[in-house]
Amino acid sequence: MISRRLRVYGHVQGVFFREAMRQRAGQLNVKGWVRNCPDGSVEAVVQGDPFAVEKLADWARRGPPAARVDRIEIEAADDEPRHTIFDKKPTV
Repeated sequence: MISRRLRVYGHVQGVFFREAMRQRAGQLNVKGWVRNCPDGSVEAVVQGDPFAVEKLADWARRGPPAARVDRIEIEAADDEPRHTIFDKKPTV
């Protein structure tokens, strides 16, 4: 299992990004969470099989149809506790 923190920038709020990511994570059996940030970006922690985590990161580079992803930052999130579901968190 690996754990990654994603920060997605662009037109990614108000376009169903969090729910679409939750659904895609469920299809890939990836655990973690996703939330909107005050600066307009979306942050997520994703955990699971390395191949599945990479597939979800690939999806996040595009997002749902109404999104426009300008860039994505990905870093290790080894300090994150282990998650058992994929959840939408409230905006920070």
